[in-house]
Amino acid sequence: MLSLTNVQVNYGAAPALWDVSLSINEQELVSVIGPNGAGKTTLINAIMRLNDLKAGQMHWLGEDVSGLSAHLLCEKGIALVPESRRLFTNMSVLENLELGSMHPKAKSVRAKTMEQVFELFPVVKQKLSQKAGELSGGQQQMVAIGRAMMALPKLLLLDEPSLGLAPAIVSDMFKAIQSIHRAGTAVLLVEQNVSRALSISTKTYVLENGRVVAQGPSAEIASRSEIKKAYLGL
Repeated sequence: MLSLTNVQVNYGAAPALWDVSLSINEQELVSVIGPNGAGKTTLINAIMRLNDLKAGQMHWLGEDVSGLSAHLLCEKGIALVPESRRLFTNMSVLENLELGSMHPKAKSVRAKTMEQVFELFPVVKQKLSQKAGELSGGQQQMVAIGRAMMALPKLLLLDEPSLGLAPAIVSDMFKAIQSIHRAGTAVLLVEQNVSRALSISTKTYVLENGRVVAQGPSAEIASRSEIKKAYLGL
C-alpha cells in the first residue's frame, strides 16, 4: 500500500532522517516509536509531503508519489492528524469537519461521512456550533481525527494523538483508533505512549537518531529486553 525506500530528509544542511525504509499494507495498523528528537514527526510529515525528500522514494498503491504535494496525496487517500491537532480554533467544529472533505469525492458523501464521525465521537455532534478553540483537549483531538476521516482516507496518519490528554481520555482515544482500523482504514501511529502503541499495532518500527534501528511484529518488539528497558520502564 505505502512504501518508503531509503528516504532522507534534511533540515537545511543537517540530515534529520537517514535511509529510512518502511511499508504499510492495506488495513494494517503500524506504530512508530522512539525517543524525543528521533525523527518521528519528521517521518510522518515527510509521508504527507510537508517535508521534502532529499533522497529516496515513496510509493502509494504502486505509484511513485515522491514529488506529489499534500493535497494530491489527500485526494489519493492519505490523511494526517498532526501533532497538537492544528484546528482552526476561531472556526466552528462543523466548519473544521467540513474542511476535511473538500476534494470532490469526499464532498459528494459529506453528510454520510459526518454521521460516521458522530458515531465514533458522539460528543462532537453536540459541539458543532461551538468554536473549536473552546473545546477541551480531548474534544479537540476528536475533532482533529474526525476532520481527517472526512477525507475518506485509506491510510490515516496519527502524530502523537495522546499527547497532553488525561489518562481516561487516552483510553477512549485508543479505542477510537482501533475502531477506525477495524472498519478497514490502515493506520500509521506515531506515539509517545509506547505500551499502548505496541498493544494495538501489528507491526512496529523503532526510530532513533533519524534511523530505523529495529522493526518487526509489535509483540516481538515488546518482548525485547532493550525495548522494555528504554521505553517500558521494565
